[in-house]
Amino acid sequence: MSRDQENTLTIIVPCFNEEEVLPETLKELGAILKREINNQKVSSKSKILFVNDGSKDQTWQLISEYSAKYDYVTGIKFSRNYGHQNALLAGMSVAVKYSDMMITIDADLQDDVNAIPKMVEKYFDVYDVIYGVRSSRKTDSFFKRRTALAFYSLMGKLGVNLVPDSADYRLLSKRATESLLRFKERNLFLRGMVPLVGYRSTKVYYVRKERFAGKSKYPLSKMLHFALDGITSFSIAPIHLILYLGLLTVVISIVCMVYTIVEKCLGHVVSGWSSLMISIWLLGGVQLISISVIGEYIGKIFSEVKHRPRFTIETENYTQKMKEQN
Repeated sequence: MSRDQENTLTIIVPCFNEEEVLPETLKELGAILKREINNQKVSSKSKILFVNDGSKDQTWQLISEYSAKYDYVTGIKFSRNYGHQNALLAGMSVAVKYSDMMITIDADLQDDVNAIPKMVEKYFDVYDVIYGVRSSRKTDSFFKRRTALAFYSLMGKLGVNLVPDSADYRLLSKRATESLLRFKERNLFLRGMVPLVGYRSTKVYYVRKERFAGKSKYPLSKMLHFALDGITSFSIAPIHLILYLGLLTVVISIVCMVYTIVEKCLGHVVSGWSSLMISIWLLGGVQLISISVIGEYIGKIFSEVKHRPRFTIETENYTQKMKEQN
């Protein structure tokens, strides 16, 4: 170990209605953390930090019980549901005061916890950002694989620097986390924000598993909304596309106008009902799409300028436990 620090690790786990999987999550993460402590890879002050994102089931009760029973378990409770990305950010904002490295991982155990020691090893190789990257997408449906590839391809063409097949399973050093927390936007897309931090980065590959228990908290509708947030938060290309679409419509209109005049001069006057209806529907559709895209950006501006807090923490015992150990 050569970082000249205590090397305190905090594993941040966002939770939303995870009572079915939480006991197994604690078992597996606890075993990994204790092994790293025993091997003197990380400080004995290292913790697992569960962030309860407004769960309606027994998730917070379980976190409270584990926190009272185990010194290495801590928790944060939101006053309501603020979303997965805000839960990650809240965990980092609390943990960064006492931790030298932070690992974020979902509670569903699809991300292989055995990649954590590899991430820690990379940290000691003086990397500040270590991405957990899936070695394959065999566990995904054909539809999900194709749409994921299309999304990464689209984001790349829009100039957004993403790490393909990497979600929110990563290790960040203290200084990388502090830099990330200086990003103040409310429309969070951490997969795009983390690469903007810079610093030396690398990847750790792992095999993604099936969800251990419970249902996915990211159905198709949420995935589409997440993708839209990613696009509109990092690129104004859709607005440029509207400009090109408008120019194309003008060109087509000029061609149609010239054609109409020529036909009129030649005396080939026919009923124009079909062409008129097609034109109305085409232009109406273009206008509605254009207004919707512009409205999406205006909506984000509206959210940003109000400067409302990203989240409200109702209960938190991480700080108290760390103060007691210090």
